[in-house]
Amino acid sequence: MINKSNSISALWAAKSVAIIGSTERVGAMGRLPLEYLQKYGFSGEIFPVNPKGGEILGLKAFDNVKDIEKKIELALIMVPANFVKEAVQDCADAKVGVAIVMSSGFAEADEAGAIAQEELVAIAKKSGMRLVGPNCIGSAGGANKLTATFSPVFSGPSTPLESGNIALVSQSGALGYGIYSLAVDRSLPIGFVVTTGNEADVTALEVAATLAEDKNVDAILMYAESLADVTALHEIAAKKPTAILKSGRSAAGAEAAASHTGALATEDRVIDAAINSSGAVRVDDVEHLLDAGSIFASKVSMVGNRVAIITTSGGSGILGTDALEKYGLTLAKLSAKTTAALDQIVPSYGNTANPVDVTAAVMSAPDLFEKCVEVLAKDPEVDAIVATFCVLVGSDVDRIANALSAVRGVREIPVVVARTGSQSLAPEADKLFKAAKLPVFPTPERAVRSLQILRMATKPTHNVERKPLCNPLPTPADKATEDQLKAALASAGVPVPLSVVVENIDDAISAIAKVGGRSVMKAVIPGLLHKSEAGGVALDINAEKAGETYQRLSHLGPDKNKSNKVLVETFVPKGVETLVGITSSSLGKVLTIGVGGILTEVISDVSVRLLPVDSKIVNEMIDETRLAILFSGVRGAAASNRDAFVDTVLRITDAVIDWPTGCELDINPLTVLPDGAWVLDSAYSPAAKSSERSTH
Repeated sequence: MINKSNSISALWAAKSVAIIGSTERVGAMGRLPLEYLQKYGFSGEIFPVNPKGGEILGLKAFDNVKDIEKKIELALIMVPANFVKEAVQDCADAKVGVAIVMSSGFAEADEAGAIAQEELVAIAKKSGMRLVGPNCIGSAGGANKLTATFSPVFSGPSTPLESGNIALVSQSGALGYGIYSLAVDRSLPIGFVVTTGNEADVTALEVAATLAEDKNVDAILMYAESLADVTALHEIAAKKPTAILKSGRSAAGAEAAASHTGALATEDRVIDAAINSSGAVRVDDVEHLLDAGSIFASKVSMVGNRVAIITTSGGSGILGTDALEKYGLTLAKLSAKTTAALDQIVPSYGNTANPVDVTAAVMSAPDLFEKCVEVLAKDPEVDAIVATFCVLVGSDVDRIANALSAVRGVREIPVVVARTGSQSLAPEADKLFKAAKLPVFPTPERAVRSLQILRMATKPTHNVERKPLCNPLPTPADKATEDQLKAALASAGVPVPLSVVVENIDDAISAIAKVGGRSVMKAVIPGLLHKSEAGGVALDINAEKAGETYQRLSHLGPDKNKSNKVLVETFVPKGVETLVGITSSSLGKVLTIGVGGILTEVISDVSVRLLPVDSKIVNEMIDETRLAILFSGVRGAAASNRDAFVDTVLRITDAVIDWPTGCELDINPLTVLPDGAWVLDSAYSPAAKSSERSTH
């Protein structure tokens, strides 16, 4: 949980601003916030602070922030790093609500800077003041026309300060205002911009959580370099549609993981799972983030996945259809009534099946497009409409914009436009579409992708509420062997083949008879995680092969003069081999499932979720991988028992819920057959000791 202090709303709602380090010198950073506040008509009070006193840009300058007799809601600290501590203390003494340290040279610079940064936080916390930054470019927007920033974006003669209902929160100041400038070019209504810099105290998540409670904010866009609070994500996304551009998709560190699961459940996959399960949407780049803003600005929700496409170009319709499959949406099956109505409108050389192709006839038949759109909007089988057209000009664009905006009068469903053609063909088109609250994209794929964003951000979130299927198991010993792990899992109701640990050939032969005459034999070597690679597994062994196999497996250990134990267990016939693993992350315990076997890391076909999970989530994970196809039966094979797999996964997650952070459980394969599922191999890796971590 984050500390959502209402005081940080001063970052966009302050009515009094002090600028410490303010100057009249042209080109100096200390001049820019004051210049911007005056330029854009800030409705509050401005207090320049400079030890020289006098007047700055027509306003009285104070020697010290403590000399100002009025309550200061927001202070901007713009002095060299070696003077920042004193300035922060002055703000604390003056009972300033929020201070933005814009100066650099702190934790982003070196260890000494990090220590100095901690001292700033200590001063702020002692007084109850909130600290933003250091190394922060500041914030802008809100009803008071606040520009608490030195970003050069606002130095341009034509840069507007938008009065919109979308908030942009960015850890990076330069990138944040760069995104804002691109949003301005797209007429995107971003009315709040907050950057957080080093996040010594106030974080981007805390800012977003506070903005999510603001009635003037309809949606939130974020750029984040770190995310450490899943609960906060859920709270934010539950209140407002939220899209997050999270940097750092590198898989560095996966190679050092002890288990298959550790290598596959990369931090980035975990971040994906955390964001998407929260109800927010993770986007891939700046363009994708702005596209999210465009669809959020339409202020509609998407209640289903069924999409109708209407097009003036057959090619655009095909591209849109391809994109629906790519982004997990479906081509709506139009009702018979809708198809019959379209047959009366669309020329015979067009197409009334979805995608509906009205052809270039729209240019000679002024009301053709309008009639078709109205018919589609009335169809209850349609959850959204994509309108695609190319190189239309003048009044044709006017008619299409009017027709699409009229959909809201029929049903409140999303309508997006794919306009493929030069802006010069219809220079006023964007203004028309913006006035109609219609998001416009240059390609059908981006238009469809925006609907996927909207669907993910506005569908109801799923809360896990179920009774555990078993009691938690105690933490295994650090060098727990496979037979010990399986015995523990079996006690929790996890299906494990009958097995016997043996220490000589005679016992091996007896054990094979006990487990059914056909067996799997495995070397029991503490710490050996990948037995197949080490030659420690022998399949389908009968009594005749027992002696030779035992001799080989019992001498695989590091000490060739000493025999290790051998595990003999029931031979399970070939089925669908799956991987199930539990690992830890900075956000909590992680479940990974996917295609298993010896090539699991090569195939890398897995799905990841943060715990807890339930059957609905596990089934979703199956559908995200090839397991769904494999379980259904391929090339004449009988279908595997999907329900048994789901039950086994849930039991495993319940059994290990109390195991310590940092440990890993790797089950590979968990084989699924038509009549059930069986854990055939398992390995446990304890959490690394602090001394061991330091060596990696």
